[in-house]
Amino acid sequence: MSNMIRKAGPFEIVNHWALAISFFALVLSGFGFLFHLEQMNALFGSFSRMRFIHNWAGVIFMVSLFLTMFTYLPVSLRLGSDDIGWILKAGGYLSKKAVVPPQDIINTGQKLYYLVFLLTGSAISASGLGIWFIAGVKKWVLISHLVHNISFDLLVTIIPLHIYLGTLANPGTFRIMVYGTVPLEWARKRHEKWVRRMGY
Repeated sequence: MSNMIRKAGPFEIVNHWALAISFFALVLSGFGFLFHLEQMNALFGSFSRMRFIHNWAGVIFMVSLFLTMFTYLPVSLRLGSDDIGWILKAGGYLSKKAVVPPQDIINTGQKLYYLVFLLTGSAISASGLGIWFIAGVKKWVLISHLVHNISFDLLVTIIPLHIYLGTLANPGTFRIMVYGTVPLEWARKRHEKWVRRMGY
């Protein structure tokens, strides 16, 4: 087997799964609320239980989202000439002949995705708290619902793309969420700048 390099620690793996599972619980229960789906009522047991799960899955989502900031935010804010080069080459996704600049532990596309996800996730979290705790103030409830729905639309657009790029489009990437390690040669091809910094 190829030499392996650790790209994610146990904390990052567990937090990533907590974020993913809570998100899907929120999507299912959110659709159930929005369209009053009897199928979701049957899945969760009742609409009151669905609301309970939705609210507390939201808490898990918020906590997990906050914790991602310690892992992904510092590197996502480090944007330089190599990132501009990556954008100009569209990350090499449009041509197999394109040579992209060396990338950090996450590439430019992942950096930009994370920043959008963080902002949108923060907006849906804040608006969710607004819906939960300020039910008596009609104006703020309406604003919270608007922000919540717009944020939801954005998230259900970008997250399936993220899943596709992290699985089928880039074979070998999904193992990071399971084992936290990748083959060294695989990492050299995709994250050369990070591998060099790690001394390999």
